This record gives sequence, structure tokens and C-alpha cells, in this order.
Amino acid sequence: MINSALAALIGLFLAIFLIIKKVHPVYGLMLGAVVGGLLGGLNLTETLAAITSGVKDIVPAVLRILAAGVLTGALIKTGAAASLSGHIVKGLGKKNTYLAIALSTLILSCVGVFVDIAVITVAPIALMLVSKNNVSLPRIFVAMTGGAKCGNIMSPNPNTIAASDNLGAGLSQVMGAGVVPGLIGLAVLVFVILPLIPDKKSGSILHSEPDREEEKVPSLAASLSGPVFAIILLALRPVAGIVIDPFIALPAGGIVTLLATRNWKNARESVGYGLEKMSGVAVLLIGTGAIAGIIKNSSINDILASLLSSGGDGVNGLLLYPLAGILMAAATASTTAGATIASSSFAGVLGASGVTAVEAASMVNAGATVIDHLPHGSFFHATGGAAGLSFRERLALVPYEALTGLVLTLGTIAWSAVF
Repeated sequence: MINSALAALIGLFLAIFLIIKKVHPVYGLMLGAVVGGLLGGLNLTETLAAITSGVKDIVPAVLRILAAGVLTGALIKTGAAASLSGHIVKGLGKKNTYLAIALSTLILSCVGVFVDIAVITVAPIALMLVSKNNVSLPRIFVAMTGGAKCGNIMSPNPNTIAASDNLGAGLSQVMGAGVVPGLIGLAVLVFVILPLIPDKKSGSILHSEPDREEEKVPSLAASLSGPVFAIILLALRPVAGIVIDPFIALPAGGIVTLLATRNWKNARESVGYGLEKMSGVAVLLIGTGAIAGIIKNSSINDILASLLSSGGDGVNGLLLYPLAGILMAAATASTTAGATIASSSFAGVLGASGVTAVEAASMVNAGATVIDHLPHGSFFHATGGAAGLSFRERLALVPYEALTGLVLTLGTIAWSAVF
């Protein structure tokens, strides 16, 4: 029988192949897990036990992700998300259009809005600016997706929750570790990466969207109240030693948003919308848990632990975790799935890596943003469709988004090494 580490990798590559061939990611990952287990010498019963164990490990993250849907739904359905982005664009003015759009998606992602939804929410405003201010659609698109990536590494989003939970790190601490790299990434995105994109008009630009200023949206204070409340609750752990789990903090933020924006009568609709958006992510994690269970039960952890312990100074650990996030996110074309598989599979070698749980989780999280936007994932198509880009136009922008993720990863590695 072939080596279990090789068998697990074969199972993972099979899952990748199936996902690329348009098999539903959940079933592709499950089938890859079964094949990897059988090739690794496990019988069907043992393979199912390993898969079940992997799924069981990510159940806490799934519950927190579903709970986060309350905040996401409240922000979108009350108009709070549109209010935040609209105030940013208006405040920074025409000369700072790209910065305003990037900052809009950064803040939305930062406060817990799923990255796809953050881009889709801001896209109508961005398209309006393309029409009115004569700015480049490709550049403003990368400003949206890049800004979302910058906010994602400092957010209570599913990927951050999964990485912190699997590696035993405090969520608020992992979020805090992403703040400086995220802000550096934003600056590099706006002032270095965007000017590299050819300034040309898109051949498939959508029609001009109506002016968002005409829509009735909540005040800035009301829009910020829920996210700020949730972040304060999460920050109580490192500040005061009071542990408020995201399972409580994120829905509480959603409730505050509904009350502050006077939309309590629409609570059922908002919660339903948020659950719908998060349920796809939660189901996907079932598949990632399956393949992660096979990887954890293979000899991969032993091999990695041996390599890491031979380094002796933690340098290998600074490379393992971001690289794991990069590779797993590329394989699944998902930040959430990549961060989940990487953090779950390699949690067993944390002690040998020479880095702390917070450092490991933040590096996995940042690494998962590098090439999570490939065509075999939903982010590629959902964001491209929101901006009216053709497949070819959307594909041409992938390298610039990857540059943003790489800057975030290098910044997180440097931050971990220095502090």
C-alpha cells in the first residue's frame, strides 16, 4: 500500500481536479477524502471514521459562521453597508476614488461581511463612479476585491474564525494581528498595484447604476453601531479577560444594527438573508473537514514535524503556515476552505514550528488570500458578474489580486517575525 502522506495528497489532488471539472466542491472534497483514505491503507469503516473526525473538528467553526449570518444580513438588508461605503466615497472625494472604493470593501469585510458580499454591495457604487468620474473599470474592480482581501485578514469572517479555532488562538488576537499588514496592503494596493493595471475601458461595462445618495439609508452612527458593538465584545478577552465567543458577539452586533437602524420589523428577512449567504460556506466546510480528516490521519504531520524540528529557530514555521494557506486556498479557490484545511491539517505540528498559535493562525489566514480567486471558485464568478466583466476580462485581473494577497502575506510574516 502506498505511503499514507502520498495517498492523502492524491486524494486532495483528485478533489482539486473534480472541482475544476465543475463537480460541486463539497462532493469533490468528499470523494477525494474517500479515495485518499482507501489508498492510504484504511478500510471503508476507518476511512469514514477519519472523515467524521475531520468534520467534527470544524463543527464549532460552522456554528460560528452561521451565527455570523445575523450580522451580515442586518448590515446588508438595513442599508447599513451601503451607508458606510457611501459615506466613505463622499468623504474622500473624486480625486481619491480608488482609495475610497478599496476602503469601502475593506471596512465591510473587516466588520464581518463575507468578502463576496462586500464586493457585490459596493459594486453598484463603483459602476456609478466609472460612469460619472470616467475612471478605469479594471482598476476600480481590483480596488474592490483587493480592499476586501485587506479587510478579510482582520475580520471575524469564516476564514479567520476557522484558523483561530483550529489552531487554538483567540479570534480577537488573530484579528488584531492582521490590522497592520492589512493597512500596509491597502496602501500598496492603491498606490503601487493599481497603477500597474492598464488604464482601459471595459468592453462589457454595465449600464450606469442609480445614484445611491438618493436611496434612504441609515445614518453613519447607526450603521457603525452593530459592528462596533460586536468588535468590543470580542476585544473583551485580551483586554479584560472576559471571553465572549463569536457565536454570541456576532449575532449581538446584528441585533444592535437592527435596533439602531430602526429595522427590527424586518429582522426575519435580514436573518434569513444572512443565513442564506452563510449556509453555502457552512456546507462547503463539511467537505473541507472531510479531506482535512484524511490529511490529519496520514503521516503528513509527522513529516512536517520532523522537518520543522530540524530547523530549530522557527524560520520554517514562518514559511509553513502561509504556504499551507496559499496552496490550500488555491486548491479549493476559497479563502474559507483553504484556511480551514491548512489550519486543521497542520495544527498538530504547532509545537514544533516555533511560532505561537496567534502567529500561525494569522499567517494561514493571510496566505489564504493570495490565490483564492481562481476560476474554479465562486469568488471569481460572483465578483466578476457584479462588475459586468467578461470571463477573459476577469481572468486578466487575477495576477493583480494575487499581488495584493502576496503583500498581505509577506506583511504578516514580517509582523510575526518582528513582534
